[in-house]
Amino acid sequence: MANDNKQTIALPLEGVHSEHCAMIVDKGLAQVEGVESHRVELNNEQAKIVVNDVSVVDNAIKTIKDLGYDVTTVKQSFPVLNMTCAGCAVSSESAVKALPGVLKASVNFANATLTVEYLPNMTNASAMQKALQDVGYDLFLENENTQQETLEAIHEKKYKKLKNKTIWAIILALPVVVIGMFFMHMPYGNEIMWLFSTPVVLWLGKDFFVNAWKQAKHRSANMDTLVALSTGIAYIFSVFNMLFPEFWLERNLEPHVYFEAAAVIIAFILLGKLLEEKAKGNTSSAIKKLMGLQPKTVVIVQPDGAEEQVAIDDVNVGDVILVKPGEKIAVDGMVISGNSYVDESMLSGEPVPVQKKENEKVFAGTINQKGSFQFKATKVGKETMLAQIIKMVQDAQGSKAPVQKLVDKIAGIFVPIVIGIAILTFILWLTLDGNEGLIHGLLAAVTVLVIACPCALGLATPTAIMVGVGKGAEQGILIKDAESLELAKKVNAIILDKTGTITEGKPQVTDIQWSHDDPISQQILLSLEKQSEHPLADAVVKHIENVQTIPLSSFESITGKGAKATYQGADYYAGNKKLLSENGIRIASQLQQHADTWSAASKTVIWFANSKEALAVLAISDKIKETSVEAIQQLKEMDIELYMLTGDNEATAKAIAEQTGIQHYKAEVLPQQKADFVKELHKQGKVVAMVGDGINDSTALATADVSIAMGKGSDIAMDVAKMTIISSDLKKIPAAIKLSKQTVATIRQNLFWAFIYNLIGIPIAAGILYPINGFLLNPMIAGAAMALSSVSVVSNSLRLRLKK
Repeated sequence: MANDNKQTIALPLEGVHSEHCAMIVDKGLAQVEGVESHRVELNNEQAKIVVNDVSVVDNAIKTIKDLGYDVTTVKQSFPVLNMTCAGCAVSSESAVKALPGVLKASVNFANATLTVEYLPNMTNASAMQKALQDVGYDLFLENENTQQETLEAIHEKKYKKLKNKTIWAIILALPVVVIGMFFMHMPYGNEIMWLFSTPVVLWLGKDFFVNAWKQAKHRSANMDTLVALSTGIAYIFSVFNMLFPEFWLERNLEPHVYFEAAAVIIAFILLGKLLEEKAKGNTSSAIKKLMGLQPKTVVIVQPDGAEEQVAIDDVNVGDVILVKPGEKIAVDGMVISGNSYVDESMLSGEPVPVQKKENEKVFAGTINQKGSFQFKATKVGKETMLAQIIKMVQDAQGSKAPVQKLVDKIAGIFVPIVIGIAILTFILWLTLDGNEGLIHGLLAAVTVLVIACPCALGLATPTAIMVGVGKGAEQGILIKDAESLELAKKVNAIILDKTGTITEGKPQVTDIQWSHDDPISQQILLSLEKQSEHPLADAVVKHIENVQTIPLSSFESITGKGAKATYQGADYYAGNKKLLSENGIRIASQLQQHADTWSAASKTVIWFANSKEALAVLAISDKIKETSVEAIQQLKEMDIELYMLTGDNEATAKAIAEQTGIQHYKAEVLPQQKADFVKELHKQGKVVAMVGDGINDSTALATADVSIAMGKGSDIAMDVAKMTIISSDLKKIPAAIKLSKQTVATIRQNLFWAFIYNLIGIPIAAGILYPINGFLLNPMIAGAAMALSSVSVVSNSLRLRLKK
């Protein structure tokens, strides 16, 4: 199973509920030999590790389990078909083992069974069946639904288990509270409370003690340590007082029991965890919505015209798929017949359906309206745009905002400090409060341990980031990492590319003037522009495509200026005026007049020339997007300085700047100059956002503090950018900045409440008010307050979803 290729494995985690737990797992993974790099994503409940050899994964899982956490794996057995010899067992076993996410696999030839343990987030029974079919065997899957245990189903099962535990803990703790509060002197009262509280502490709360012990073995501590210590001390102290009351009676003290505190603390903490899980489920609703967009089955049209319904997993590139009215589109593809309007709002956030005709692209997850059409699948599975968006959103939700680093440091030392405070509280009570020092001291120490939960602190940032990124995705704003979401609110300068960003990016030739109409010149121009990658070249090709191309002996692209080609030993140029003047090419006054007129009308001018004189001048126009002017106005109202940089000529740039209300602009800018301009603004102390859509913007995008790509632009721009506006609508940029402000405000509110809660709660729990008014906080109330603190932080994050 060893493999030289690096693999990224995602391990689904269980029991990692706070940033502090995530840090413990992260430190543990750092000790595992063979793990090249590792990252724990709290929101996605997974650890991502990069390994050279898959066998290392076993050690990583063992380490995580040793630390008191767990990894979700599925163990299953399936009958294998078509095996004829022991060699078949070996090759079918190898085929399954080679799949990413398979941890162990063994095929028994005698009973023709595959026994496999795998990570449900990385593979499933269908993938194993496919792998075996590829090598000539098959897997017998009786019922697809029962065989494929998804991660979602496993989480659902865990949630139900937690729910049952919580209900039982509350049922059993209630009589203990009633007796402890109102009937403490009834006959056998202590014994009845002991009877009811024991299953709560030792059965329903067992995990706290097991995990605390695992932590202790590794010389670390987490929330489980606090819960186990507090409830364990209260329970053991009560059992001692129940069995040996004379110990206290001889000292003229009442032998109190605190079974109700131990039982209720566990009941409240379980209830808090349950409410937290439910709320956290709501924070990831954006991902669930996106995942629910893909249909489970599709209708494939066979070459003979027959229609066949197949599972989404069995669709291959090149398959022809039929889409009927109202159906969801299953994979990315290209329409080959029919036409319709398609609702792309879940991907782009744009409510208006888009018309799809032959040769138009369609995307997975979008919804067909009234017409029906057939399309050829071009991207399936993890390659589709929807799958890429889901992955980007998950990655962003799993990333950490800079503010989180401070919280991590605090969470790392928080639990040991709390244990220290609890011990100090106990010692102070013991020395300062003569007679009842021991009882008061134990009670106060237990209350300190209970109230000081680091969970609220650990959840403050990740839950807000999760909701913020999810909300962005629903509006068609893809945010790649938490850092750019946090930074966007500070942006005070935005650089906008012109073509495809402010304008439609669909340039068309509006005018053409030849110095003398010569068919061979037209053929050379068409052949030259066909080899160019520039979007303006496409416009020229579309305009003169009715002539024939001819073979050119050489072609050279000149960045920011145009292109040069050779035909029958003579050089020809197509590009801007700079290209012509650098090569000493003459321009007739008649052509120059046309060029000046078109430039004044904000059209882009392109020249075509041989090595001596200009042969033609072309005017290309690109419409300003309807929403650009409004978006620019909104950004100006937010006190953001706007700059437009374009490779286009001065006249066109000026005209576009005037029409849109942009004060600062630069024309005829080369790609590297865009990046240099970003650096220039940095030197002035500005936080810069760069907005672009082309390959030529990628350097500037990489240099900016916040990089925003237009979704309809080039893949490279989208790869480099930290944010993508799927619909390419500039109005989404003010929306993204507003979202950043709201998210950061929520993080700050969460941190404030988490810190204040502990700053006020711990001293009161330690008994600071006792000398003043005799108030000593009950451990049960501390348990309820602790559970509430986490739930309030998650609920505050969820409020983000309601904001406009």
